[in-house]
Amino acid sequence: MGEALLVGPSEVAEGLERIAKEIVERDRVDDLALIGIRQGGEAVAQELGRKLGRRSGKVIRLGSVDITLYRDDAATALPSPRIGPSHIPFDISGSRVVLVDDVLYTGRTIRAALDALLDYGRPRRIELMVVADREGRELPIQADYLVAKTEVPSGARVEVLGEGDELRVVKTEGRRSRAPKPEETP
Repeated sequence: MGEALLVGPSEVAEGLERIAKEIVERDRVDDLALIGIRQGGEAVAQELGRKLGRRSGKVIRLGSVDITLYRDDAATALPSPRIGPSHIPFDISGSRVVLVDDVLYTGRTIRAALDALLDYGRPRRIELMVVADREGRELPIQADYLVAKTEVPSGARVEVLGEGDELRVVKTEGRRSRAPKPEETP
């Protein structure tokens, strides 16, 4: 399965630097928390946190949230779900939370993440940051901070790969690999 580069590492790094500046300028960072959506948003949140820390001189709180059980298709699409840990080792009540993900598509992942996040407290404000917006929304959800918009055919998959300054956006053909459904196993 081939990959086509949509947004290169330097563009992603520049976009994250721009977003860090916007986040600092928009509101105070004293109560800021970055929460990456497992799995794609974790590496992005870590890199954005580094950039925010350098820019603001503050330690930025980082966490991650697993949305597996909050998905609206959990019962039908996930016969054997792999539930990962959420890691939010601080109180988010009254905080400014930036929810971080790699790709925004239908909006369903973000809806699930919002539901999961609210189980941890009631933030003062929740903002959304994504690396790539590939259009195709099914829910009225938009990013507050965005690195790049991408245009890809509906059958293509958009992924953010790499870590640190090597984050990049690629297009692959087909769907994410998954475990076979019970009726598909021989």
